[in-house]
Amino acid sequence: MTGSDPKKLLEAIFRAALVAVDPYDAVVRHTGRIRTAFEQGNYRRLLVIAFGKAACPMAKALEEGLFELIAAGYVITKYGHCRYDFRTIRVCEAGHPLPDENGRRGTQEIMQLLRDADEKTLVACLISGGGSALLCSPWDGITLADKQTMTDLLLRVGADIQELNTVRKHISAVKGGRLAEIAYPAVILSLILSDVIGDRLDVIASGPVSPDHTTYRDALNVLDKYGLGESIPGSIREMLRNGVKGLAPETPKEGNPVFRETVNTIISNNRIALKAAKAVALSVGFDAEILAADVSGEARDCAKRLAEKAKEQKSRLNGRRPLCLISGGETTVSVRGNGLGGRNMELALAFAAEIEGSKGITLLSAGTDGTDGPTDAAGAIVDGDTIRNAWGAGIDPALYLTNNDSYHFFKKAGGLLITGPTGTNVMDVQLMLIG
Repeated sequence: MTGSDPKKLLEAIFRAALVAVDPYDAVVRHTGRIRTAFEQGNYRRLLVIAFGKAACPMAKALEEGLFELIAAGYVITKYGHCRYDFRTIRVCEAGHPLPDENGRRGTQEIMQLLRDADEKTLVACLISGGGSALLCSPWDGITLADKQTMTDLLLRVGADIQELNTVRKHISAVKGGRLAEIAYPAVILSLILSDVIGDRLDVIASGPVSPDHTTYRDALNVLDKYGLGESIPGSIREMLRNGVKGLAPETPKEGNPVFRETVNTIISNNRIALKAAKAVALSVGFDAEILAADVSGEARDCAKRLAEKAKEQKSRLNGRRPLCLISGGETTVSVRGNGLGGRNMELALAFAAEIEGSKGITLLSAGTDGTDGPTDAAGAIVDGDTIRNAWGAGIDPALYLTNNDSYHFFKKAGGLLITGPTGTNVMDVQLMLIG
């Protein structure tokens, strides 16, 4: 297979990585544990709540395995990310990355379910990436429009997920452990599909059932770092400043009794996807190496580093077998133009510019959820001919990159990777074939 089309090979390897992090299968492996906990604990009710881009397959796995035990359930997922029919669990589709009214209403439904829980209630909480936007209940005095404005501003300046969620947690009634507060004294078993570097429980979906390690001061520091202090809506500034003064309650911290009966388990993550990609690359005749599972920072900077690594490895092949270099993580984009794109397409376009004219180097960069930014593409695939071919077609790559318009570049020049919603979400994957 090493003589096949490199772009098709990369897509096949990427799709194999997705299979390895299928959230339905991951939850199935833990269904028996939840059944045992329910039966041995003599609970009266089992509630299922799920939020995130992988919420539907995760909830479906539990419903099929524990149908007769489930008293009620509620799912919030992104528009277009649910292809299942449920018997006992209700589904709400809502906005991402900007929260919307559907998400707010759905979150109220979950909050009501948990308020009615008691010590004889077992809550199966299924968490996946995207939950920060989808599970949305602004603190009293903060409107949904305020939160939308804040989220959009932080995304545009290139704040990373940890910074973004630090602010989100401190203006929310459900994030930063506050959902556990609402459910207390119920017992919570959470199964988590990680979409953050390092699998930090307090960052994934803004840690709704985990102790929060950040403070109001940390949230204000994020706004100061990006010069957003006066751009953020006044209601949010006021709450954060009141929190620093001790006039608003902090998010619950380690040692708080609300977490005494909460068990959080990571059931899948980016590294599992990368290991699967490596296994497939080896099986089709490539040498393979995982470079990193913590790729972060500006997409263009990461593209330059990856291109340098690719060219270095290319110079060392000397007749050896082709090489597949694998990495994963989550980059950011500081939006300065008014184009359309996402971090993976921006990385791919910048990478293509770095390797222009180089033979034998091909890159795929894509989001495992099948969505890169507000587009229908998961990412893009490029090689040494991408930029030259674009110039030949009268397309100026630099203009598109400057305008953060990578989607329209690849739509015209070719190279978009479109998978549709994949049902999973474990950050991004970059695959480079060198030969």
